[in-house]
Amino acid sequence: MVRRRIIVKGLYKKEPWLPSYGLIKPAWCLNKFCFFSIRFLSLNCLVDMKNFDRAKPFIAVTFLQAGFAGMDILSKAALNQGMSNYVLVVYRHAVATVVIAPFAVILDKKLRPKMTLAIFIKLVALSLLEPVIDQNLYFLGMKYTTATFAAAIVNVLPAITFVIAWIVRLEKVKIGSLHSQAKLAGTIATVAGAMLMTLMKGPLVELFRTKGKDYHENGTGGIDLHSSIKGALMITVGCFCWACFMILQAITLKSYPVELSLTAWICLLGTVEGTVVALVAEKGNPSAWALNWDMKLLAAVYSGIFCSGLAYYIQGIVMKDRGPVFVTAFSPLCMVIVAVMSSIILAEQMFLGRILGAIVIVAGLYLVVWGKSKDYKSSSPPAEEQTIPVKQTTVA
Repeated sequence: MVRRRIIVKGLYKKEPWLPSYGLIKPAWCLNKFCFFSIRFLSLNCLVDMKNFDRAKPFIAVTFLQAGFAGMDILSKAALNQGMSNYVLVVYRHAVATVVIAPFAVILDKKLRPKMTLAIFIKLVALSLLEPVIDQNLYFLGMKYTTATFAAAIVNVLPAITFVIAWIVRLEKVKIGSLHSQAKLAGTIATVAGAMLMTLMKGPLVELFRTKGKDYHENGTGGIDLHSSIKGALMITVGCFCWACFMILQAITLKSYPVELSLTAWICLLGTVEGTVVALVAEKGNPSAWALNWDMKLLAAVYSGIFCSGLAYYIQGIVMKDRGPVFVTAFSPLCMVIVAVMSSIILAEQMFLGRILGAIVIVAGLYLVVWGKSKDYKSSSPPAEEQTIPVKQTTVA
């Protein structure tokens, strides 16, 4: 019989009745159990953190699309009440500037690089492309169509972004590879789907509040072919400007890598430029600038906070890691949300031709996304296995 002392995490224990062979000592068993339990939990935590890091870009862009869907509904309601799209753009970016600028001044104080003429020219171009040209054309196109139609046409954005990124060599294309062929085929499909949505109407599909209602030709959902074409052209040109904005933002972040300050500058300059455009467009109509506690004010505040301030900032962060094509790849989610909510809130009509066109756009879009996913390689190395040592001392 051997007398032993076993120390487990500072615990002293005598077990004179156990032999040195045969039965497993309880303290030794407890020691091993604690060691492997802690190791197992630590590895699980590492795996969970790794999965969460991978999921963050997807969560961010999903949040963006939900925000854009809310903007489409509120903006369409405000436009239906007679709000000027030019004034809406100005108020929207004024709100975004007030919200974002203080954070940019404080948080980026030690990170902000020196402003140069080249950077400032890029900022002016950014504020002109998206806040002024794209948004005014988008809201004008929405006036001629519906919120659902506008959200569906925007699905051509990833394809346009992909083509421009290819031209400026931010996107790799090898004609012989399957994933590059998928990206090209998807681009063509999204354009074909947009044309199908515009030119083909088809029978009415009754949804929610539209069921059983009788609409006149100029009702909320009834839009003629001329209005569809005009609205689609405006939104498509706006998407082209938005795609150029995405590409230029990705380029600007390389020389001015502070997302908050970049967002604040875009919103501020967009407010100034948009004000000039609105003053010219609404000349002699001061009542267009009037706001009350109604849908117009809500649309301006919501769009400013979520769809200008936060959206530009989140886009910049995700774009650094995944590129501009990835950021634009989730627009079908916005279309689905808008289609359901606009049917409930705005009682908009949905036609079969537009549903088929939207399906073609989504199919083409995910060909682009699949091809893009094959190009992406995670820059972060796989997490190495880590162990947490547990003190174990045995004295014979």
